[in-house]
Amino acid sequence: MIFTVNGVQTYCYTGGKVFDAAKPTAIFIHGVLNDHSVWILQTRYLANHGWNVLAVDLPGHCRSAGEPPSSVEDAADFVLALMDAAGLAQAALIGHSFGSLIALEAASKAPQRVSQLVLVGVAFPMRVSPALLQASVTEPMKALKMVNVLSRATLAPPPSALGPGTWVYGASMALGRRVLASNSKVNVFYTGFKACDSYQNGLQAMARVTCPVLFILGKVDQMTPPKAAQALIQLAKEAQVVYLTGGHHQMNETPEEMLATLHAFLKTDQYTAPGPH
Repeated sequence: MIFTVNGVQTYCYTGGKVFDAAKPTAIFIHGVLNDHSVWILQTRYLANHGWNVLAVDLPGHCRSAGEPPSSVEDAADFVLALMDAAGLAQAALIGHSFGSLIALEAASKAPQRVSQLVLVGVAFPMRVSPALLQASVTEPMKALKMVNVLSRATLAPPPSALGPGTWVYGASMALGRRVLASNSKVNVFYTGFKACDSYQNGLQAMARVTCPVLFILGKVDQMTPPKAAQALIQLAKEAQVVYLTGGHHQMNETPEEMLATLHAFLKTDQYTAPGPH
């Protein structure tokens, strides 16, 4: 689905359902070198169980036009503008990694507009090593491989994400290459990492959040270790914390566990626990 946000076209995946602003809505925000597709399993299920879903391609990424956000604050303003464009007074915000900081900042800017906040693979501060920042410019394929190795609990997880034969690591590498190539004017790899590294408002932002907050953290996450989320957890007014067995990409390393956790938190009456494939 296409919305016009700040004068440019923005793509949101809706789970194959017609968007209905009268339904409860969940907005999914991806991380660096990702797009809407990283949420495909969770959004598709929620869309068939009572929710609108809007899994966005951030500006300048893949199907969305515009300038890639150079700061978490700019990206949060974009999310609130997307809500305006969609006619949403309120929504649940769900963000992963860079997207978790964006969701946090948006919830702090307009707390009355966020019903629930889900932070997946979050850390504050979300520092990026100078070597990795430099490599994202000079050796992006080397940096992409490094990120994907560090993001995974194992390079050969059980084939539960997309079915037998799925190579989760290889698919993530391919996605990163595609997202990087989607913008020939701006290096979205470096821009996203720099925005994460530069963000300083996390603690102040969490102090302004008024809605319930769910933290979904990977026990063996090397990109955003669980201990790096503890300061945010302590400040959240109403926090739930769930530790999953995987690494940084909980959406496809532990997809059903994440879906059950997410859906229970969103408290929809239509929820039915995922059954066997």
